[in-house]
Amino acid sequence: MTTLAPPPAPVQDGRHRAAAPPVSRARRLFLGAPEDPRWARPALWAILLLATALYAWNLTSVTGNTFYDAAVYSGTKSWKAFFFGALDAGSFITVDKPPFALWVMGLSARVFGYGSWQLLLPMVAVGVGSVALLYRLVKRDFGVVAATIAALVLTLTPITVAINRDTNPDPVLVFLMLLGAAALLKAVRTGRLLPLVWSAVAIGFAFNTKMMQAYVVLPAFFLVYLWAADASLGRRIRNLAVSTAALVVSSAWWMVIVDLIPASSRPYIGGSTDNTVWDLVIGYNGFGRIFGASSSVGSAGNGASFGGSSGLYRMFNDIMGGQISWLIPFAAIALVGGLVLRGRAPRTDARRAALMLWGGWFVLHFLTFSLAEGTFHPYYVTAMAPGIAALAGAGGVMLHKAFRDGSAAKWGWVLPAAVAASAVWAVVLLQRVSGSGAVYTVAEAVVALGGAVAVAGLVVGRFMKRQRLLGLAAVAAVVALLAGPAAYSVSAATTASSNGTNPTAGPNTGGGMGGGGGQRPSGSAPSGSKSGTAPSGSGSSGGQSMGQPPTGTGSTGTGTGTGTGTGTGSSTDSGSQSQSGRTAGGMGGGSQVSSAMIAYLKKHQDGATWLVAVATDQTASSIILESGRPVISMGGWSGSDNAMTLAKLKSLVKAGKLHYVVVSSDGGQGTNSEIATWVKKHGTAVSAYSGLYRLDASDVG
Repeated sequence: MTTLAPPPAPVQDGRHRAAAPPVSRARRLFLGAPEDPRWARPALWAILLLATALYAWNLTSVTGNTFYDAAVYSGTKSWKAFFFGALDAGSFITVDKPPFALWVMGLSARVFGYGSWQLLLPMVAVGVGSVALLYRLVKRDFGVVAATIAALVLTLTPITVAINRDTNPDPVLVFLMLLGAAALLKAVRTGRLLPLVWSAVAIGFAFNTKMMQAYVVLPAFFLVYLWAADASLGRRIRNLAVSTAALVVSSAWWMVIVDLIPASSRPYIGGSTDNTVWDLVIGYNGFGRIFGASSSVGSAGNGASFGGSSGLYRMFNDIMGGQISWLIPFAAIALVGGLVLRGRAPRTDARRAALMLWGGWFVLHFLTFSLAEGTFHPYYVTAMAPGIAALAGAGGVMLHKAFRDGSAAKWGWVLPAAVAASAVWAVVLLQRVSGSGAVYTVAEAVVALGGAVAVAGLVVGRFMKRQRLLGLAAVAAVVALLAGPAAYSVSAATTASSNGTNPTAGPNTGGGMGGGGGQRPSGSAPSGSKSGTAPSGSGSSGGQSMGQPPTGTGSTGTGTGTGTGTGTGSSTDSGSQSQSGRTAGGMGGGSQVSSAMIAYLKKHQDGATWLVAVATDQTASSIILESGRPVISMGGWSGSDNAMTLAKLKSLVKAGKLHYVVVSSDGGQGTNSEIATWVKKHGTAVSAYSGLYRLDASDVG
């Protein structure tokens, strides 16, 4: 009887290794797959530990975005406010985003109690989860070296560190988009429908986190599946049609429910022009972001740019350069080189499909953020970081292999050029902050020396055919190219106080409304925009209000202003750094709102649903956090929302649901001047507090 011998064990590093026995899932999780190098899983755990340390360092002292913090707090007091994403527990007006990220933070706050770390814990978790997920995605197609580099690049992206220490919704958005990418790549490999549907559902939830920004990656998703999926053309088209239906349902369900509810039974949709979520989607959070104030579709994005002027150079300017651009030159070169190296691969080649996905992710975000003329904050570009990181890891390893093996001779030599270009750009970025601290000086020396060693080592190693030298040169390149981002990231993680509304990393470069390293930018923000400044005339939103449930004992903040919204104010946060900013007037945006006033209002609330009505979300959110009571924002973020009408105000006063309104000293300008004038005429001024008026049912008539 003839028997067949088992095949020989695979050869690795010139030695035969015995076939590994089956391992448990737990052992595989902690120690890695048997076929992986022994260093691979410890390296991953080290990166995840680094990410956790950067994102969670001194978390209890971090002040998030008080706008979203107040909405989360209100959601812990009212399930109605929770569902709608209302700013106040009385559900008068919503924030200007869909509520999924608020739900995530709100559930954490309901379980663990309301406070700084309770809100930020989910953000740290999804931030670290994004690093782990990107590692897994890159490893499957390009191996552990590429995956390790990609995970490290994402971990050390400065703007990602800054935003993962904040309560803006972007960390949740990035994680959901990566979940969508994971399901898409599985659908491409298998040709099956279900993973593609799950990919669409993930993007739908991302839409319910930050609306149209979640759709930036969709053209790349559709193109990759249509081109590379392992299925017939007809089946690919059918699957895309079904997944598109899933995308529509998972994106629109909350919007449809809210818009079907009568306006009298739900909060006003903040940021909209007609009190509908649909208008918010296509206007303020849609075309308004792209076309700015010139948009004729929906509400405009006000043209407020905190990242510098729009244009292809925006990602490299003084504000944005240190936040995201460190590895853009390398990623772009690696993308082109990687696609060329896979040029003759079959249509369903998994590596080329992955390169197309990550390249599309990077290019689409780059163009969208660079050319957007509407409201633009630097932290938006954290969504671009996974594409850059994946290309740096995957493309870099492909170029290194081609360079080492001498294959594709012309493109193999691109690797030293890519390293040199990125190292030179890193030196330029560090020169911009020369004198800002020893850490940046050291980083500049590491980049210059490490980059020179890396390029020289690659060239010499190739000519002398020294594999070890090529490997050491590659390590030197990684160290050199990540020295700058690491310096910025450490600064973002260790600075005592962060700018919760407009977080950035690294030193203040003095341009636009950027700045970072936890330092609040000075000067006035553009009128009608979300700035990196605190609400004028509000009490402290840090320390007291975030470390413990609001008690009304926070520090006093004062502000002065006019009805034209050009006043200035100051407030003190937990980091003891002053902040100034423009306020929206008309109905109280520029009037003084102090802790003493808040204490007075609480004492004389007299059973009303709302403590007070003020002009804008900025002022309302700070009062909510300090007082723990519902507060009406009559004009939304900029004071221009039509949330409050004179008829609505009269009905609230007559029903005893509101007794106090804050108006500016000159009676107000613009949309809300009618209300301000009526309040001054019929209300009773509280002499101790400028701009504060009491209204009772008898005043309505």
